Amino acid sequence: MDIKTNNNIIIAENLSKKYNDSIVVDNINLNIGKGEIYGLLGPNGAGKSTIILMLLGLTEPSSGKISVSGFNSTREPLKVKRITGYLPEKLGFYEDMTARQNLAYTAELNSINQKEIPKKIDEVLEIVSLKKNKNQLVKQFSRGMKQRLGIADVLIKDPELVIFDEPTEGLDLKVANQILETTKRLNEEKDITFLISSHQLNLIQNICHRVGVLSKGKLIGEGGINTLGGNLFGGGKYRIEVEISEVSKDIIEKLKNIDKVKNINQDGNMIEVVCDEDIRSEISKTIANSGLLMTRMNIKDYALEEIYLKYFKEE
Repeated sequence: MDIKTNNNIIIAENLSKKYNDSIVVDNINLNIGKGEIYGLLGPNGAGKSTIILMLLGLTEPSSGKISVSGFNSTREPLKVKRITGYLPEKLGFYEDMTARQNLAYTAELNSINQKEIPKKIDEVLEIVSLKKNKNQLVKQFSRGMKQRLGIADVLIKDPELVIFDEPTEGLDLKVANQILETTKRLNEEKDITFLISSHQLNLIQNICHRVGVLSKGKLIGEGGINTLGGNLFGGGKYRIEVEISEVSKDIIEKLKNIDKVKNINQDGNMIEVVCDEDIRSEISKTIANSGLLMTRMNIKDYALEEIYLKYFKEE
């Protein structure tokens, strides 16, 4: 997926947050471009929600600064909130009010012209496929319907930036996919920037242009889905594991000289070739031309699952 523009809408510089003696966010730098879908990936307790709270001006950084569209989140939180829509993990609606009444209340809080409110309500409910349910009490909604209503609630003030905190948590696959498709469509059609905080690998992998990987308050890696793993694991997108009959310095040097090879690791008769492209055919020819017998070969790319296993295994 391509990012439409490099203009940064979110900038965090040396951002840290301490609670008593505990460092929750540790000297983070973030630059999120306008029109980008950016994922904050990390387990519970990694610092994702604290970053969001500082971004919205709901808690102050211990050091550093953060801004949204040029507005300082700490000094100008109301200006930030005017251009930002926030969908928290736990939604709060008036259950004994209808969907329309809940959205009208949000519209009034955001000083939307009274004459425009009915039209805007219909527009945002149409986007999330709830227009036919606008006069239904929210307490009768399923969890997925409430989540979609939450998106409508966020959209009613035409935000530049939308923040989702675990947007598909607890939802069945069909509803989760509906939310992902809605997000992609809004990003493409309305150029809305999205910041999505989640520990769900598939969500981040399927929708985000770039990902920031958080572990114990630190931003340990950042990049596109296709390059992130290689950056975190020492360069190169692929690992090709080869088992041969005999390993010598000569074959190691020949494999190192293959174009696109970034690194070679050896463990007994097993050689790991770290590379940017699938070069199994070149490796096979090199081994065969050296008069050696290859007994096994497999390839693995640096998927987010591997990043998760290495950094996010929660005890």
